Amino acid sequence: MNNRYEHTQVGYLMLVILCVVLAFMIFFMSFYGFNLIGFIAVLVVVLVLWMFTKLTVEIDSEFLRIKFGPGIIRKKFPLKDIVSCKAVKNPWYYGWGIRITPNGILYNVSGFHAVELEMKGGRKYRIGTDEPEKLIDILNLII
Repeated sequence: MNNRYEHTQVGYLMLVILCVVLAFMIFFMSFYGFNLIGFIAVLVVVLVLWMFTKLTVEIDSEFLRIKFGPGIIRKKFPLKDIVSCKAVKNPWYYGWGIRITPNGILYNVSGFHAVELEMKGGRKYRIGTDEPEKLIDILNLII
């Protein structure tokens, strides 16, 4: 039985919004001339685009791993410490990115669907995904 899983979700809405913002910023800088604050703002938007528009979830024999973008921001959860998992729907105001919520820490790039992990000790995490059923199925085979 293959217990490996890997899926990358792209936050297309965030990608489009940030690209539009970036285009406007570059247009205004080309129209009004270079300024340091505008240049720094462009760099920040490019960094956010690079770091936070993709979320990859991987499961191997020991860990559930998540990583944003290229993997500079990542987290791993030992499978032996996961007590339960369930599909949940986040309210719109939980947003995207890494958030502390009343239901634990949320990692999300798009949409409202997530899988909630309950860990030994009662700590909870939510991992945003566009295929919660697949993630839950593989986790239920393992835990």
